[in-house]
Amino acid sequence: MTPRSPTLAVQTLIDEAPLSRFQIATFLLCFAILVLDGYDTVVVGYIAPALKAHFGAAPAQLAPMFGAGLFGLTIGSFVFGPVADRFGRKPTLLVSIAIFALFSLASAWADSISMLIVLRFLTGLGLGGAMPNAYTLAAEYCPTRLRATLVAPIGCGIAAGGALGGLAAPHLIGAFGWQSMLIAGGVLPVVLIFMLARWLPESVRHLVAHGERQTQARAILARIAPHADLSNARLTLDEARVRGFSVGELLKPGIGGGTLLLWITAFMALFVIYFLGNWLPILIQQSGVPFREASSMTALYLTGNSVGAILLGVLMDRFNPQYMLAVAFVCAAASLASFGHLAGQPALAWLSLVALFVTGVGTGGTMTGTNILSTGYYPTATRATGVAWTLGMGRVGSIVGSMIGGAMLAAHWLPPRIFEAVAVPVAIAALSVCALAAYRARHPSTHETHETHETHETHESARRHLGGT
Repeated sequence: MTPRSPTLAVQTLIDEAPLSRFQIATFLLCFAILVLDGYDTVVVGYIAPALKAHFGAAPAQLAPMFGAGLFGLTIGSFVFGPVADRFGRKPTLLVSIAIFALFSLASAWADSISMLIVLRFLTGLGLGGAMPNAYTLAAEYCPTRLRATLVAPIGCGIAAGGALGGLAAPHLIGAFGWQSMLIAGGVLPVVLIFMLARWLPESVRHLVAHGERQTQARAILARIAPHADLSNARLTLDEARVRGFSVGELLKPGIGGGTLLLWITAFMALFVIYFLGNWLPILIQQSGVPFREASSMTALYLTGNSVGAILLGVLMDRFNPQYMLAVAFVCAAASLASFGHLAGQPALAWLSLVALFVTGVGTGGTMTGTNILSTGYYPTATRATGVAWTLGMGRVGSIVGSMIGGAMLAAHWLPPRIFEAVAVPVAIAALSVCALAAYRARHPSTHETHETHETHETHESARRHLGGT
């Protein structure tokens, strides 16, 4: 009688093996993807003054270019999530990066603002596909106990890419013109594509979930747990199989309520992030703060975004992640509402800086936290779709947030009233993640609770094989 092949749970192997150099290299490659994604997302902001002079364009003519990029990001998120769940994380990432590299390069030779608007939309499609799939792939190589801690710094790659653009802009534009910024935004991703093709692995969970690619999956796991005996092992996922169209799976009973709450949270978070990103310097100046100080205060807010992502990542792995995000959102709402009354008052200058920093922690940091929540909420077969659609709904919020500031200023709202009004979506996000915690307690996801006899058996088998016995 042929002996039965040992059955091993993929996540248990990852959880119980020490963090490997292979995993760290994978995380660094995902970080690099987000750095270039962040650079190409904000590059038009740095070249806008030069474009205005080159084309003789009015500010109103440049506005559609920014909107087209955001619209492309939104569509890209919605499209490339299901594609990644069907065809794999790695090929989808390579295609997404190739798209934004190609159209960033093409933008350098645009001969009109109208052409730039079209090219920025097409560039946005690739940018929108790269970010959620980089998050997803990184999360699928994390030990469960460290998922938020490890993924949060990767999310800071977006801010790092934006900062890189800010450092490069005065040198490149001054020496070679505005086109050089777009050329750099196309050439660097091409170089990265070759690196990813060589060193980026496919998600081992995706390989096991989609067909009989056991040999390839075992080869990858051998690099994570080199002392494990994986010969002839049958790898499994301790979650139920998902059938049907992946987007429809996001709204099925038992998981759909959580999906809607994640979408609400992401919408509100990116609404506020993009509102502040576009209008904060103007509103600070209208509060009576000089231009130089307003720029420094905006930089402090952006620093809070990155610090918040890392801090919340650590806390989310140690405490209930939904409640950690809710606390951060509440602190941000209170700080944002009070900031309008503190800004411009010299005696309270230090307190306004604290309020602005806390706002950064509780907005940018919580958006990264929301992405991390979505990576842990969905099963492997729909994870890329779940993360991408959560981010896509957030992008819808970013478009609304970018536009509403102008409407408030046109209606002659005073800065304190504007900051109070924008604190409301942050408070709604806090309520949403609290509701998500309650929903998950009442409706545990199938992939989180699928504890069959086989699952217990695979966990024990994985422990034995990790010890080489």
